[in-house]
Amino acid sequence: MLKPHEVIKRPLVSEKTVHLQNKLNQYTFEVHQDANRIQVREAVETLFKVKVLKVNTVTCRGTQRRIRTRLPGFSAATKKAIVTLADGQKIEGA
Repeated sequence: MLKPHEVIKRPLVSEKTVHLQNKLNQYTFEVHQDANRIQVREAVETLFKVKVLKVNTVTCRGTQRRIRTRLPGFSAATKKAIVTLADGQKIEGA
C-alpha cells in the first residue's frame, strides 16, 4: 500500500495545466506508476483537504533519446493524473 506522499510525486505546471486550473478546476499531478484512481483520490483529499469529484489517469511511455553516444536510450515512463475538484474547492500553491 502506497502512502499519500508516495502516490503524488509532483504537480505538473504548463500553460495547458494552468488553463485547466483556471477554467475547469482541474489539477494535474505526476503520480506513482502503480497508483490507481482510488489511491490518487484519497491522496489528494488527505494532503490538500479538498473534495475530489473525478480522477483521470494517463500513462505516458518513455520516448527515445540519444545520450552522449549514438546508441539510443529511453526517458522514463511516467503516469499523470488529472483531478477534478468540487465547486468552490481550490489547491493553493499547485
